[in-house]
Amino acid sequence: MFVCQPLSREHELESFSCGKEELDTWLRRSALHARANNTAATFVWCEEGSREVAAYYSFTSTSLEKEELPRNLARGSTHTIPAVLLARLALGTRYQGQGLGPVLLVDSFERALAGNEIFAVRFFVVDALDDDARTFYEKHGFRGIPGSMRLYRKMSDIARTMV
Repeated sequence: MFVCQPLSREHELESFSCGKEELDTWLRRSALHARANNTAATFVWCEEGSREVAAYYSFTSTSLEKEELPRNLARGSTHTIPAVLLARLALGTRYQGQGLGPVLLVDSFERALAGNEIFAVRFFVVDALDDDARTFYEKHGFRGIPGSMRLYRKMSDIARTMV
């Protein structure tokens, strides 16, 4: 059983490894600093009673340009459309292959939807790190923006699937 909580100095980060050095290093070296500067908020999964990080995800704000989206999604919008960016999502190697990736993604959806009650955004956006990540997000309803590794889902669609 995992407990999800905001990242704090009490969490053990050094042993975290997801198999992607960029994600491991960011957690260890930048996540707390990003929170202190209000540039990203990171949430960690720890096994109950432990401070060792098993998984994490980070949010920040972003926007999509009207021209990036299909015409039917950009209708009635100004030039930029507010969105939440799932900046990072990583599951420790010890927990991979157990079907927990989608559970972690759903956890991020739930937190984003709660935040959306206060700070409204229209889209949930991810920047896939590689083709494997892109495939993962596409399996979970994300659509790609042509010419980039950026994918999106409407928050209203996520809300409907969470009911």
